[in-house]
Amino acid sequence: MTATIINAIAVILGTCAGLLLKKRISDSFRSIVMISSGVITLVLGLQMAFATPSAVAMLFALLAGGFTGFALRIEDRVLSLGTLLGGKDGGSDFAQGFLNASLLFCTGSMSIVGSIEAGTSGDYELILIKSIMDGFMAVVFAANYGKGVGASVLTIIVYQGFFTLLGGWIEPVLGDSGIASMSAAGGCLLIFLSFGLLGLKQIQTGNFLPALIFAPVCQYLYSLLGL
Repeated sequence: MTATIINAIAVILGTCAGLLLKKRISDSFRSIVMISSGVITLVLGLQMAFATPSAVAMLFALLAGGFTGFALRIEDRVLSLGTLLGGKDGGSDFAQGFLNASLLFCTGSMSIVGSIEAGTSGDYELILIKSIMDGFMAVVFAANYGKGVGASVLTIIVYQGFFTLLGGWIEPVLGDSGIASMSAAGGCLLIFLSFGLLGLKQIQTGNFLPALIFAPVCQYLYSLLGL
């Protein structure tokens, strides 16, 4: 869990820097920060999504995940949790920051592969690299959304901690294609998220979170077809 804790600390430090920056920039500069974060999120998402082992399997994963997430109202529940964590001074910005930062920091392959490597071989290198990246992105996101970005460390600890503690069992079950499909699904979620940051379209990205679970399943079923 050491690597995950380091990642969480990096996000907290980045959030603090972003909060200091937020108080010193005008609305016009804040708009620039929002656009910049939207573009880099889009680039990251495209890089991850293009690495999908199968576009067909990914389509079914997104459909199944989306239907499941909307039925369970996952985004509403996550936003409610964010509002609860924010308390009286939280508001919608805190909840939105919590949701968006959690999606950004926990949907990539580095979260999965890095945590598994840390848990099975004690190799922290990948998570340390991710921690640096997350720290800088936390600065940008905190300048947009405020303290809610810092609350995403709870998601990081739970999500990455899960893969760290159970990595020795999860890695052989998922395999390379399973991990790649999960990462590609995460890339699609980041693309959805970037649309909102850029003001193009607000998508309830949180409702597509089950796609991360469906992705390796759909990939495995698709591989059985031998196509």
